Amino acid sequence: MEQDLFFLSDLRFEPPKFFEYLLVVHPNEEIFNQIKTEKENFSSEYNVSIAKKTLPHITIANFLAKETMEETLIKWMHKIINSQQSFDVMINNFSGFPSSKTVYARIQNHEPFKQLAASLKIINTYINDNGFPNAKLINHPHLTIARSLQQSVYEKAIMDYSHKTFNASFMVSELILLKRMNQFDKCKQVSIFKLAQSEEAVC
Repeated sequence: MEQDLFFLSDLRFEPPKFFEYLLVVHPNEEIFNQIKTEKENFSSEYNVSIAKKTLPHITIANFLAKETMEETLIKWMHKIINSQQSFDVMINNFSGFPSSKTVYARIQNHEPFKQLAASLKIINTYINDNGFPNAKLINHPHLTIARSLQQSVYEKAIMDYSHKTFNASFMVSELILLKRMNQFDKCKQVSIFKLAQSEEAVC
């Protein structure tokens, strides 16, 4: 009987934890603070609290994985990302995604982000082998101001933001890997990946 009880207690152990991982770019401090202020102003102007709860970032990829997969994923990602060159990002005014009711600061040149995302496709083999779907890779880089808005709020905001101007630039020299249990969980930093210094930066 004691052996049976011991076996049953084993079955109550928690299952392996699954996380959502996000690979992101943070703008430099000056632009970070400008976008953060814009998000706070949006929240106040349109009474949308969610706008100010997320920090400014550009998502390169997101995927699901077990915590036990972290070490291998980080090794692969270090090797891939370290071979990619740093690049400049130009931000030019605002736009929106009607389908997701999102207002965002517009990234002018998408190609460096797409090339970076394409280089990460190789990790899908490892993710798939562990029973998870392919990573979602960036196809339209942007800096979100607010998302999942009500239709009426989105329509008013996108009209207002079509008259606003915002121009800035910064250098992307590193990517940050974050993880969270779900979309309402606070993100925890897992690792930082440095990009290779570009020839322009060296000169």
